Amino acid sequence: MKRRLTAKEYIILASMLFGMFFGAGNLVFPVSMGQQAGTNLFPAIAGFCLTGVGIPLLGIAAMGISRSEGLFDMCLRIGRPYAYFFTLLLYMSIGPLFAIPRTATVSFSVGIQPVIRAGNVHLALCVFSALFFAAVLFFSLRPSGIMTWIGRLLNPLFLFFLAVLAVTALAKPMSPVSAAAPTGKYETMSFFQGFLEGYNTLDAVASLVFGIILVESIRTLGVTEPKAISASTLLSGILSTLLMAAIYCILTVLGAQSQSVIGISADGGEALYHIGSHYFGTFGGVLLGCIVTFACLKTAIGLVTSCATAFVEMFPRTLSYRAYAVIFCLFSFGIANFGLSRIIELSLPALMFLYPLTITLILLCLFGHLFDYDKRVFRCVTLFTFVPALLDFLNALPEGARSLLFGASIQKIAMHLPLFSIGMGWVIPSLIGLALGLILRAADRK
Repeated sequence: MKRRLTAKEYIILASMLFGMFFGAGNLVFPVSMGQQAGTNLFPAIAGFCLTGVGIPLLGIAAMGISRSEGLFDMCLRIGRPYAYFFTLLLYMSIGPLFAIPRTATVSFSVGIQPVIRAGNVHLALCVFSALFFAAVLFFSLRPSGIMTWIGRLLNPLFLFFLAVLAVTALAKPMSPVSAAAPTGKYETMSFFQGFLEGYNTLDAVASLVFGIILVESIRTLGVTEPKAISASTLLSGILSTLLMAAIYCILTVLGAQSQSVIGISADGGEALYHIGSHYFGTFGGVLLGCIVTFACLKTAIGLVTSCATAFVEMFPRTLSYRAYAVIFCLFSFGIANFGLSRIIELSLPALMFLYPLTITLILLCLFGHLFDYDKRVFRCVTLFTFVPALLDFLNALPEGARSLLFGASIQKIAMHLPLFSIGMGWVIPSLIGLALGLILRAADRK
């Protein structure tokens, strides 16, 4: 008899997936965007939700529809060497290099740093990150209980604390959105700026990482038929991303409402701290600390679990799951102590390289049945995307490093690449690669 999930099980799965996706970055970036977008917040929200909600949903759907066992399995359609290259690069970026350390540093920067003396910041960060990753390791070493830890415990607590702040702020706005003037690129190209801002959430990349946990959780509940797994994966993804979109909209509005009162903050974390303090005084800082810590903790658990599981599957004769989990937590602890600003600075070039390749891989797996998942199509699109993605990576390097290594050569090349100036120079080459792959397939069939 074919097993079907109950409504309660779908809610738990969606809560688990949302909990893994929605970290501190998902909190701070929409607020910062709202402050800068002002009255142009709706086009910015549309662009942000496209990369922060739409593409992650497509990533989950692509894994289910293509019946892939994970990111490595999806990349095998391009070739085994590329599968190892891209999977390792993506997991290291979403894992111990950037995303996992960022969960600890954001929690500290928003919830702890504002209430300690400047001279004690480094020591406090060291102590806090040690305790944070000790908790992450405790939960990560028990992966069979991830639905309980995240779906039934941490995520409801996070949503409760966030709801208290959001409902209060929406009921008593700090100022009308109409009083917030758009600034910078949000004045003329708010949609595209919001689109690029959505990169910072890492959710499109994370969808290829968390998808394997969702699939395994569905199997744990007794669903084994491939078509049923695909349908359950898609429905769970829709429920979780709808909740994400709603929260993004609320947070962006809160940011826009705060602009004329507190000005434009250095980052969304600082803005959230001032918003919380405005409504709740000292308790607002405590409330915000709880919101951010729960958000980061559940995301870090999901990332460590996903990365350790993936490395065990890719390298079965090396280390155990437990050993990988310990190594990732220790490595993330070390990186976290470099500080939040340094981590964000280093992660941006990697994201500009990874996102185009991630988006094209998702779309190819999603619509691959239209061309029988032909490897020539996968390879042509990936090759034609790789070069402009590499240019995006070089262009996003810190200005000093970029000038030292390449001078003005990147800008000269960019002048001949359509849409490069808005961070989407990969779109036209990808379409050319798609056309070439389809032509090669059609010629071979004849």
